[in-house]
Amino acid sequence: MTESFETFEQVMHRAAALAVRGEGRVEPNPAVGAVVVDEDLRVLGEGWHTAFGEAHAEVVALESAGESARGATLVVTLEPCCHHGQTPPCTDAVLAAGIRRVVVGIADPSPHADGSGLSRLRDAGLEVEVGVAVESVRRLNAPFLKLLETGHPWIHAKWAMTLDGRIAATGGHSQWISGEDSRLLVHQLRGRVDAVLVGIGTAVADDPLLTARPPGPRTATRVVLDSTARLPLDSQLVRTSPDVPLLLACAETADSSRVAALVEAGVEVIAGPVDDRGRLEIENLLGEFGSRRWTNVLVEGGSEVLGALADGGWIDEAHVFLAPKLVGGREALGAVGGDGLTRIPEAASLVCVETRTVGEDVYWRGVRARGGESPAC
Repeated sequence: MTESFETFEQVMHRAAALAVRGEGRVEPNPAVGAVVVDEDLRVLGEGWHTAFGEAHAEVVALESAGESARGATLVVTLEPCCHHGQTPPCTDAVLAAGIRRVVVGIADPSPHADGSGLSRLRDAGLEVEVGVAVESVRRLNAPFLKLLETGHPWIHAKWAMTLDGRIAATGGHSQWISGEDSRLLVHQLRGRVDAVLVGIGTAVADDPLLTARPPGPRTATRVVLDSTARLPLDSQLVRTSPDVPLLLACAETADSSRVAALVEAGVEVIAGPVDDRGRLEIENLLGEFGSRRWTNVLVEGGSEVLGALADGGWIDEAHVFLAPKLVGGREALGAVGGDGLTRIPEAASLVCVETRTVGEDVYWRGVRARGGESPAC
């Protein structure tokens, strides 16, 4: 039976759900979904952008609809492109298919777009509507939009903690707080981001690999914030750097012999400014990540790195795993260090978008709150 909808907003939500299937494969492009419907909003064809360099969502949806696309409506999450990039202009495909009307979630804010796709379609006599299910579509492409607007990637903060809020015991032991199912989900997160970042404290204490196992659609660059370049040469990170990219960010004053040894071992080292406490300047690093067109960066700790990000308001999304364990101890580490706030905020810092059980743990995901928003979970 052919699927049908009652409103264009419902069709747009369907297009957005399709677009999610491309996450981790399409970056630094946006995730885009498209649905072709007839005048009764019955689905004639649909598609999504599957991978960077592959056919765009509109082309896939039109091919799926075939001849039935003539005189129909195309519903797409993002303005169809009107330029030659990795693929030909989508506007050409829309016009060739005989589409009568195009309903768009949001205009493409990319400098090369500038509304040219919408203008091309209108000039050709098509009905064009923009601004359907806008919040849903913007949420879908929040990392892409942030990179365009600020030059910085979307920062995912991840931590696992006990019921009493500890990420490590008093003696520093931190493995394993969360269960196997939670760790599998973390590997899935690693497999769809551009980079996984930790501080030198976590790198030394845990000697992690920071790879996705099994591999995901992306191979994330491992990043270590290490102002003095003291990452051990025999660490798993350094030993695997010839096979999986490893970037070490240090201070400009770091010992040159240590830097040289790391570079010789296959590590990419970048030096940057530090603050008055000797900590690397976060904003400078975010600009460096943006220049590499990294869209999503997953930060896995430790407490002081997460605290510095929280202090600066740099955390866009949080992935929290709450384990049914009690640790206690006045000296046991909390998840987020840094300077912190002097008062408890009245409004929510993060808006809950997902909560569910994962094995014996509870997984909570939230995005940075904006004015007027409240938790949804």
